[in-house]
Amino acid sequence: MSTLYDQAMEEMITTIHEWFDEQEKRDDLESVVKRTTLQMGIVNDIVLDYKPGRTTVDSLDLGLDDDVKSKQAGAFTEEQVRNEIGPKLVEVVQGRLDKLADTPLIDYRFTFRGKFPTTEGKLQLTLLEWINDEKRHLLLERIHTYVDKKLEHGTYPTKPLESFFLTSHLLDPKLFPELDVAWTIRQYDRIQELNQGRPEALAEHRCEITRAVTAWAENQFLPQYYDVQSSAYRTNEYSLKPGATLEWDVESQTGQPSDEQGKAQTPGTQPIDLLLYTAVMILRFEPSYSKPKGVTFLELAKQLGSKRAARMMTEGSGTYAKDDIHVKTEEVECKANDVFALMNIHIRKEEAGAYQQALTFIIHLLKQGFPKGYKIKLKSAVKQYLPIKGLAKSDTHRFFANALEYPELHPLLEKYAREAIQEFEFYEDTEGEKSCMPGSYATFGLGLVDERYFPLVEFYMGEVDDEHQLIQDKFIAAFVEKQGVTVQAIPALVASLRRSTDSLKLKIQSVLENDEILEQLVRQIQELEHYEAERVLYPIFGKVEKLTALARKAEGRRKELLLELLQVTGK
Repeated sequence: MSTLYDQAMEEMITTIHEWFDEQEKRDDLESVVKRTTLQMGIVNDIVLDYKPGRTTVDSLDLGLDDDVKSKQAGAFTEEQVRNEIGPKLVEVVQGRLDKLADTPLIDYRFTFRGKFPTTEGKLQLTLLEWINDEKRHLLLERIHTYVDKKLEHGTYPTKPLESFFLTSHLLDPKLFPELDVAWTIRQYDRIQELNQGRPEALAEHRCEITRAVTAWAENQFLPQYYDVQSSAYRTNEYSLKPGATLEWDVESQTGQPSDEQGKAQTPGTQPIDLLLYTAVMILRFEPSYSKPKGVTFLELAKQLGSKRAARMMTEGSGTYAKDDIHVKTEEVECKANDVFALMNIHIRKEEAGAYQQALTFIIHLLKQGFPKGYKIKLKSAVKQYLPIKGLAKSDTHRFFANALEYPELHPLLEKYAREAIQEFEFYEDTEGEKSCMPGSYATFGLGLVDERYFPLVEFYMGEVDDEHQLIQDKFIAAFVEKQGVTVQAIPALVASLRRSTDSLKLKIQSVLENDEILEQLVRQIQELEHYEAERVLYPIFGKVEKLTALARKAEGRRKELLLELLQVTGK
């Protein structure tokens, strides 16, 4: 009769073999690794999660229950797992690796980890760290060849898949035991240079760079100096280890890093510089909700004694020229800090010229990549707000409302709005129901005052992230009240209603008794999908059944048009 120990071992060993057997059946191994020379294999990590009767082995570890205490204690002690169970499982895995080492399935390195319930609680162990030296040397050769040909001497855009692998390889201590920070940063910057002019591809490359450097910061650099705990919201909380200091004099009085002999070193050559680089990448290019992590990295660097981090928090990242982030004239003073996505604007003379200079200052910075989800801290004697209920009474809102009072600035405000509008970005000083995309206040204000800016409204609505923004409803109600429902206004109204919510209700059916206006509405929604047409019509007519009832009672041309509306909804 088998013991509990025997049953457990049989279950775990069987599960390991089943996982390897399943992988060996794959028929895409060769094709996957042939996509790029920078991939040596497909799998480099597996986790065995022992749960009696439902043990799993997987290469994807979500860690969903890692911080949950097991309600049922395990049958084995930690000592048994470490000294008996673990080594036997390693033998099994090593036996499979020996046969698969040179196949495309296994990467140049392979880690085998385990999770076990024990009498002392849940135990997580790294059981095996295996390196295939032949593959490792070949990969290093390929990396240096790629960097030399494609980056340092290349002139063509690179592929995001190549960046996916390269960005992590450069920070892999198994490949590069001695991290050359300046050289590594230069490669990351070169990737971005080569892909300029291709916005979508460039965003992908930047995403890969940021992913890699963030993982390095969180898993390699910061744990050397900080105790790290995961909060209930799965964000890291850092506490400085007693006596933790950097292994070098952080920075000389001139702000340059210095070595042990006190000689000034070149900026960007120390690991702390890569942490600051990571912070800037997050703050400049990641969505608004990621930016707190970038600020946290700067604060942690400052705690470690980095004078450069302290300067960045007061003056900005250093990405922009001083003349670009600080302008002072008789009419206005503007200061910008990209680290906190903040623009301080002091209107010294309440006149069009002051707001023109401030808008030019903002547009210039946005064109250079300043975070679009910024906020304005305004010092002005005027408190003007847009005639739209429900908008945040913020300084950012007030600045644009003030500027809108000068008709001669309207073309410049449109230029600003078209530069600022970007899906998934939000002004830093808005949240919840009042969150709004950059360019909102300028677009809304212009749309309310002049039909020349109706195309701007259409452009804006085409970019709205309607899953995270609701204020378009407030604008639509104000737009209908201010501009009315005219043939000229219908295209902008339809574009806006495509982004409306179910809570919006418009009392405009009486206006649509005008056949010319109703015909324009029909034309505008004929190109829409059924669900989009229904969404546009709901705030006006309610459920489709109500529109059906209206069509049934109507006569002549009006009846024809209402039936066409129904046809577009697919009902």
